[in-house]
Amino acid sequence: MRALVRRPSPRMAEGLITHIARTPVDLPLAQRQWEAYVAALRAEGWETVEVAPADDCPDAAFVEDTVVVYGDLAVISRPGADERKPETAGTEEALRGLGYRIARIEAPGTLDGGDVLKHDGTVWVGLGGRTNASGLEQLAALLGPLGGRVVGVPVAKVLHLKSAVTALPDGTVIGYEPLVDEPATWDAFLPVPEEPGAHVVLLDDRSVLMSANAPRTARLFEERGLRVVTVDISEFEKLEGCVTCLSVRLRG
Repeated sequence: MRALVRRPSPRMAEGLITHIARTPVDLPLAQRQWEAYVAALRAEGWETVEVAPADDCPDAAFVEDTVVVYGDLAVISRPGADERKPETAGTEEALRGLGYRIARIEAPGTLDGGDVLKHDGTVWVGLGGRTNASGLEQLAALLGPLGGRVVGVPVAKVLHLKSAVTALPDGTVIGYEPLVDEPATWDAFLPVPEEPGAHVVLLDDRSVLMSANAPRTARLFEERGLRVVTVDISEFEKLEGCVTCLSVRLRG
């Protein structure tokens, strides 16, 4: 198992925000938190692959937004914010070097990887923010031959779909309900008590990585039989980031 990661830009404090008020970012602390995040992945048996830095791109650490990986295909995104479009070249280079087939979302489509939630052949795509209908249609055409069923989901309350919901290993979709536009989209939906608790990285079939800022949610997951690994990503949360944004997990 491998994960793509990318170091924070020296300009990270200038990162885009859409649904929250701007608060100062402590860049040295963010760099330490990023290093601890990478160390946590490695400690869980993941090999980390660094995408070349993009120091002029304040949001570059949020590497998940630059690509959607499905099987051996890497679909390079076309970010909905023009400021972020230069971020994709480094990700494409890294994945090409790892042997992935490359496809791209083309204009007029826009698609951010953070709008894409995958589980067991279903690919939910958030619409209404950084991703548009053309981006969804192009992704559906690319993933359909590989068995991916793409479903559009409205997103109005948060930046990305995965700012609102992610999925546990058993497929249960979790979210902080006040920020989820349509919880009924998912047959199995579990509300969590804290906003940062809505985001998990699946480490294996019984372990999740999540923010240290959601202790009640961590206990809820442990009660469901999951092993929980926590990391402090407070500086990234100031820019609407979460644990999923900081890596692209490459399984198999």
